[in-house]
Amino acid sequence: MIAPDVTLGDNVVIHHPQLVNLYGCRIGEASRIGAFVEIQRGVIVGRRCKISSHSFICDGVTIEDGVFVGHGVMFTNDRFPRALTPDGRLQTDADWELVPTRVGRGASIGSNATILPGVTIGEGALVGAGAVVTRDVPPYAVVAGVPARVVGSASGAAQQRS
Repeated sequence: MIAPDVTLGDNVVIHHPQLVNLYGCRIGEASRIGAFVEIQRGVIVGRRCKISSHSFICDGVTIEDGVFVGHGVMFTNDRFPRALTPDGRLQTDADWELVPTRVGRGASIGSNATILPGVTIGEGALVGAGAVVTRDVPPYAVVAGVPARVVGSASGAAQQRS
């Protein structure tokens, strides 16, 4: 389902519009969205991004231009998720703090990575498949593991493509 409040830039490709859940978000021009993707209200996806199938992008996430999001990537936006308040009531929006996350221009996030709230993934950075990103990733760094740690530099590969 693509809700009426979604803003789609020119030439956005949604391969299977009946198999996505997009609402209250903004998708930049020439971006591509795979099947079984959910993008929630408040999310901004930049221009020329690729969001692969089975990914979840929650409120509070900003993805800048030219970002690749692999299959099954999960973003989170709550540092202390709970269903109930201490007095047993079901939580509402007033009971938790939305923590924003930013993915810098040209970054790539490998399949099945999990991005915790409040981090910034720097421009041109590369997050390895299956990584759990718990802290900021410097620009052009390569991170991998659980928790994700810097294991190299992506600057050489970025320069070769320029």
